[in-house]
Amino acid sequence: MSCLGRTISKIKLLVFAVLFMMPAFAFGQSNVNLPGLSVNFGQGADLVDTMQVVVLFTVLTLAPAFIILCTSFTRIIVVLSFMRQAIGTQSMPPNQLLIGLALFLSVFVMMPTGKSIYENSVNPLMNKQITSMQALEGIEKDLRAFMQSQVRKADIGLFYDVTGKAAPNDINEVPIHFLIPAFIISELKTAFQIGFLLYIPFLILDMVVASVLMAMGMMMLPPVIISMPFKLLLFVLVDGWSLVTGSILRSFN
Repeated sequence: MSCLGRTISKIKLLVFAVLFMMPAFAFGQSNVNLPGLSVNFGQGADLVDTMQVVVLFTVLTLAPAFIILCTSFTRIIVVLSFMRQAIGTQSMPPNQLLIGLALFLSVFVMMPTGKSIYENSVNPLMNKQITSMQALEGIEKDLRAFMQSQVRKADIGLFYDVTGKAAPNDINEVPIHFLIPAFIISELKTAFQIGFLLYIPFLILDMVVASVLMAMGMMMLPPVIISMPFKLLLFVLVDGWSLVTGSILRSFN
């Protein structure tokens, strides 16, 4: 069982390393060799080996959840979705484009964290300077530092109120299974606040167009059809993409 536990820890380390591998390559580390995997289901494969493979593929399926929920990706993709709905373009930009933009913006935001993880945990582990458990602790420390800088104390207190436990005096003492859901709630709250501010100018424009149509007696004409070109024109004139992207990136400082 101890062998299986060490294997699970190494798999978790691999997931986190893959998560931050893109920032690592940005620093010119092109000589990174990924570990190989040899699977043997025939003669000589015991139950422990089979369980290790099962755990490996199970944890790998959770990698998207780590990428989405433990980084800046959640806030960015929610804000971009609000922006598209506020403009009223329905499926433009398409989902693939929004997800790609959110992914690269997340890499930009997580670059300092990724650099710290690579230099302090991943690179020493590849050079056999530290053990896998020490690397895993270093990865968790750097990732916690990012989440702690964005999480709200009230959201952390929610989970302590539910469990009835006493809240610690130091945020570093908060368990990781308390910190991650609190961080997700904080990200959603911040994203909805930014989305509300994005809606205001477009909502005012819709109200003005609807009032003009009613004054002209054009009751049967949907205001959305008339306001759509004006929304696009307003968004282009104020350089909306630059403003929205800048607001998202500054919200992490």
